[in-house]
Amino acid sequence: MADRVTVIGWDGSPLTAGATAALSAATLVAGAAHHLALPEVPANAERIRLGSIDLAARRIAGHRGSAVVLADGDPGFFGVVRNLRAPEHGLEVEVVPAVSSVATAFARAGMPWEDAQTVVAHPRTLRRAVNVCRAHHKVAVLTSPGAGPAELALLLEDVHRTFVICEELGTAREQVSVLTSEKAADHVWRDPNVVIVIGGGPEPQATGAWIAGRHPAYPRGVRGWALPSQAYPGGATDDGDGSGEGESPGLRAAQLARLGPRTGDLLWDIGSGSGALAVEAARFGAAVLAVDSDPAACARTTAAARSFGVQIQVVEGRAPHVLERLPEPDVVRIGGGGVPVVTAVTERRPERIVTHASTRDEAEALGAALTGNGYTVRCSLLQSVELDTAAWSERERSVVFLLSALRLDLAP
Repeated sequence: MADRVTVIGWDGSPLTAGATAALSAATLVAGAAHHLALPEVPANAERIRLGSIDLAARRIAGHRGSAVVLADGDPGFFGVVRNLRAPEHGLEVEVVPAVSSVATAFARAGMPWEDAQTVVAHPRTLRRAVNVCRAHHKVAVLTSPGAGPAELALLLEDVHRTFVICEELGTAREQVSVLTSEKAADHVWRDPNVVIVIGGGPEPQATGAWIAGRHPAYPRGVRGWALPSQAYPGGATDDGDGSGEGESPGLRAAQLARLGPRTGDLLWDIGSGSGALAVEAARFGAAVLAVDSDPAACARTTAAARSFGVQIQVVEGRAPHVLERLPEPDVVRIGGGGVPVVTAVTERRPERIVTHASTRDEAEALGAALTGNGYTVRCSLLQSVELDTAAWSERERSVVFLLSALRLDLAP
C-alpha cells in the first residue's frame, strides 16, 4: 500500500534530475492530460486523469508501488498538496516544486509582484475575486472554466482596469495579451490562464516594504481608525468641528464594527458625505461603492480616497433609484434617505445593514422597515461628549440612534 506520494511541479521547462528520477520509477502517475502525455511518464505506469483530488488520493493510498502526481507550477501554492495532505488519506507528501504560474505571469509582464493580491476565481467565488480587483491596484487571478477573463471583465462593468492575460504558460501555445478590461469580454480565452488586473491610479511605491500584499502602513504616518473628520479632505464643517450627525468618529467606529467589512466584500456607502467611512472600509480591504447625490460630496470622497491611497468607485445619483444599477452588496451603510432607501436596500439582500436616526420616531420607522423585510435589528442610543482637557469642559456633544440589521437566515 502506498503511503508516500511525490508531487512534481511542472512549468513547461525540462524536468530536474530529481523529478525525472522520481517519475521514471513511478508505477502510478496522476495528472492532467498534458502531464500524462509527457515523454518521461513510464509507458507501463498506471495513469489517472486528475479530476477529483480526493478520489485520486484514495486510489494512490491503495496502490502497491511508487506514486507520482504531476501539477502545473508550484503545487504547494493553491495546488494539490493541501488536498493530498488531508489526514484521512494518510499520505506522506514529498514535493518537487516549479516556478508558480503567478510568478511566471509577472515575469512575462516584467513587473514586481510583492505588492500584489492573489485570488482564485471559480464560478462560486468569482464575485468575491472581482471585489478584490475593485479594491486593489494589482491582483493576480488564477482562473477556471466559467470564471475567466471575460467573466471578470463583465462583472467589473464600469471599473476600468488593464488586463495582462497569460494563456497556457510554459507550453508551446503560450500567449500573453495586454488589453483594457472592457475589451476582454469580446474574446474567447484558452485555459488555463492567469490574469493580472492592474489599475485604479498610479502604482503605490513599495519602497521599504517588508510584507507581501498591500503595504499595511499606507498611507505613511496614518495609524488608527475612526479618525476625526478633519483628517479627510473637506471633512470639517464650517464651524470647524467636522462632526455632522452622520460624520462623527464615534458613530463611524460603531458602524464599521457592526458591518465588519473585509477583503472580498463589496460595501455600499449611501450618502458618503466626506468619504470618511468609505475610506476606512477600503482600508480594511473591502471594495467600496460610495453613493451621493451631491457632486461636492462625490468630489470630497474621491479626494479622500486619493489622499489615503485606496480604491473607491464613486457614483453620483439619488437613492433609491441609483441603486438599481449597482452590483450586489455584501454590507451596506445608509447615511440618509429614510424608509424608501432602507426598503430598496433590503430587496438586494446584503448580509448586514447599518443606519442611524436623530429621533426615536425615525429610529422606530427604520427599524420596522428592516424587520418587516427579513432582518433582525439591534438599536443603540449612542452619546459621545468631547471635552476640552484644559478646562475639562464640554466642547461638543453627539447623540444618535444606531440601527444595525442582520439578515434573518444568518442570525444566530
